[in-house]
This record gives sequence, C-alpha cells and structure tokens, in this order.
Amino acid sequence: MATVAFIGLGVMGYPMAGHLATRGGHSVCVYNRTEQKAQNWVEQFGGTMAPTPKAAAEDADYVFACVGNDDDLRGVTTGTDGAFHGMRRGAIFIDNTTASAHIARELDAAAGEIGCGFLDAPVSGGQAGAENGALTVMVGGTQATFDEAKPVIEAYAKMVGLMGPAGSGQLTKMVNQICIAGLVQGLSEGIHFGKAAGLDIKEVINVISKGAAGSWQMENRHQTMDAGDYDHGFAVDWMRKDLAIVLEEARANGASLPVTALVDQFYRDIQKMGGSRWDTSSLLARLER
Repeated sequence: MATVAFIGLGVMGYPMAGHLATRGGHSVCVYNRTEQKAQNWVEQFGGTMAPTPKAAAEDADYVFACVGNDDDLRGVTTGTDGAFHGMRRGAIFIDNTTASAHIARELDAAAGEIGCGFLDAPVSGGQAGAENGALTVMVGGTQATFDEAKPVIEAYAKMVGLMGPAGSGQLTKMVNQICIAGLVQGLSEGIHFGKAAGLDIKEVINVISKGAAGSWQMENRHQTMDAGDYDHGFAVDWMRKDLAIVLEEARANGASLPVTALVDQFYRDIQKMGGSRWDTSSLLARLER
C-alpha cells in the first residue's frame, strides 16, 4: 500500500482515484477545485481531502493529476500552492491529463529539479473505461520511474505501456486520437450510406464487424448512432481540444494530417449544431441534418 494524492476529480479522475483506493488498497488524499466533489469522493471511498494541491502532495509517494489542459497542469504543479511545492524528494508525479508533449517535457524538467520523478500518462477508454478500471495508459518517462509506478497505475488500467522518454505518452495519445477521428467519420458515413440504401443497419453491422471493417467504435457505438443517441461518452468539446493539440504538434513536426484536419472541422459543425457535449460518434448527426 502506498500513500497517494489525486488532483482533479472530473468524470475520469473521480473513478480513477476510486480504483486507487479500492482495487489498489492505497491511502488516497484528493484535491478538486470544486470542494464538494472532493467531499463526495471521500464519503464514497474514504481517504482524505486537502485544500490545495500542495497540501495533498506533501506526504504522498505518488501524486496523480487528471485536469483539463496545459494551463491547468501548470496551475496544479508549479503554480501557487501547486503540488511541486509540497512533494518530497523521491516521490513520483503521474499526469493522466491529455495535454501537449511540450508541457510534459517542461514538467519532467521541473520535477527533476526538486528530486522527483515524472511520467506523462494520458489514458484512453473514456468514462466507461475509467469507471470499470479498464483504461489503456500510454506513458512517457524513464524506465526506472515507470517500473516503480506501474503497479500503482494498474489499479485503474487494463494496459500500461512505456512509449519512450517524457512527452512520448502524450505523442502516443495523439496517434490514438488521429485514428479515432478517422474511424468515427468512416463509421458515420457507412451507417449513413446503409440507411440511404434501405439496409437493416443492425444486420449490416452484425456481419461486417466480424471482418476487416470491425473496430471498437463499431462494436460499441453503432446502436446508439443508429438511434440518434449521443448523450453519453467522450464529448465533442474534449475531442476538439485533443485534435487542436494534435494539429499543433503536426505543424511543428511536419506531419501531414489532411483527414484529421477535416474531421476537426466536422466536429466544429457539430458544436454549431448545439452538440458540444454530445459523444464523438455524433458525426453521423452532421450527415443526417
């Protein structure tokens, strides 16, 4: 059992911290910007809550964060009352936020200056994966730091892999989002075409999902897409945030991402339709306007 701090109790962080306490058996102290959420977590899972990230991190062996973006990360790490001002030497900071590779490298350097380890460890699997403790975790950092932290991370994960040095976890998450964007658009067009052709979508998917066209998106989203139900899952706003990070990185490294850029604009259309909080599978709604 380790002493753990968890900063950020959103739709992902709340259950992830819960698994660290229940499945992992760790002593967990939580911090959340909205105090009531932290109180609710303590009532549900036990543990303690702290008034600042610094206070949460002071006695921790491992400090986790799952917040919104680069600026949020700076605020809870190196900002006033940030975790880096309270962490003891030898502790490890594990960042589950989907953010830029630049901030990962920046925080890795800052952690090194205070004698702490750092891992950028964005996750894939959505809210359901977080709640079920079945996330895929893509990690950037040193082998030694990864080996030490992996058994703790596994409390909320089905797969944990080291991708390379600091920033590599975030870069791998970008690859993940590139692939998802193209898959969802392709699935949306396929369902749209099938409907226009008068086919039974349920039967079509039952057949083609067993072949080369099969994917997680097809298996888990085709029914809700066919029903026009998008009030669940990974929100369009979040996907556009992630794709903005992807496209900025591509401009820096020279990668050509024409489909990703196009799908990002399709998601902008969904936002204009009032679907900012719809699931990313709502690309079909754009075709059915």
